[in-house]
Amino acid sequence: MSKSPRNQWRSSMPDADYTHICPRCLLRDRAKEDIAQLHKYLDKIKESDRVDKDTYEARLLLCTSCDKLHDATCDACGCYVEYRAYVAASHCPKKKW
Repeated sequence: MSKSPRNQWRSSMPDADYTHICPRCLLRDRAKEDIAQLHKYLDKIKESDRVDKDTYEARLLLCTSCDKLHDATCDACGCYVEYRAYVAASHCPKKKW
């Protein structure tokens, strides 16, 4: 599987110094503080309310290819897509998933 342009760019950056803001990036693609905050909130979602890993990644793949994604936020609804994609009862406001 080939890397997306975003992931190719990301893989060339050193993790410790990665703080660049990317319009099509997710929170997990940013600074360590953002990643820690993401996990803090995702861990609070009850396991029975979460989607499985494959569904989560499929949803995020659709989000990262959407023109409404800007700086980890969906411009259609204002959510952080990584949170919305993790909740089983959630849906995409553009009906992509």
